[in-house]
Amino acid sequence: MTADPTLDHIVINVRTDMDRCEDLFARMGFTMTPRGYHSLGSINALSIFTNDYLELLGLPPERPDARPELLGAPLGLNGVVFKTSNADETHAHLASLGIDAAPPKSFSRPVTLADGQQGDACFRTVTLPTERFPAGRFYFCEHQTPKMVWRPEWQSHRNGAIGFAELMIATADPVGDAELVAAILGLKPTDTGADDGPVLELNGGVTLSFVAPGALRTRFGEHAVTLDGRSAALGAVTIHADWPDDLAAELQSQPDDFVVSARAAEMWIKLPMFNTLVILARGA
Repeated sequence: MTADPTLDHIVINVRTDMDRCEDLFARMGFTMTPRGYHSLGSINALSIFTNDYLELLGLPPERPDARPELLGAPLGLNGVVFKTSNADETHAHLASLGIDAAPPKSFSRPVTLADGQQGDACFRTVTLPTERFPAGRFYFCEHQTPKMVWRPEWQSHRNGAIGFAELMIATADPVGDAELVAAILGLKPTDTGADDGPVLELNGGVTLSFVAPGALRTRFGEHAVTLDGRSAALGAVTIHADWPDDLAAELQSQPDDFVVSARAAEMWIKLPMFNTLVILARGA
């Protein structure tokens, strides 16, 4: 095992505003896990799908300096995480590509299950240096206790979410960044023949799309995230979902929190407070 081209989870950085972001995602129809407390000092809440999950990751307001790399990172979509069955082998694989990643990091968080049982969810991660992937935090996660994460009581969502379809990466160098990620994952970029840039097809039918920053505004208009001077960012995440017909109207009635455009097959939901665009897509 070197590097698995299977998406594990996508991360939204909420800094010290976890309560607010959890509430927004609950109103969007996501079932959120109970608040998690990492041994590293961070906190999280997850929306668990069939094979992957969305993570809201933040810091306790009383300890905003617990993880400086989160406090200093932009709000919103900020992490793309791939599966690995062996963090040490993945670290060695990155080194063979000339990528000087830090050694694997081990951490955990307590979990209380629906039946009252308690245990720890344990992980080992390997993270690329920031300069190698400026769009966000790029790392691999070895789940040592997957049964403490993928639980049926957390996998049913009012909006019908079942898993990721696409992550759009806006970057000043779409071709170069796609080639780097492809080399790490053992894939070959596909040239779409369009102006958007190359794509990578991951296991499970998930797509990584690489586009120039200007393509976000062209495609999404007022829903587009802002880069605020950055050369790269995670631009949009698309999730397979079959939402109830009344959900779009509910969110559209809350314009201070959501900018919503609903179509037959897609619903674009921008969270201005967190500079994040989530797209729900029918037809898994």
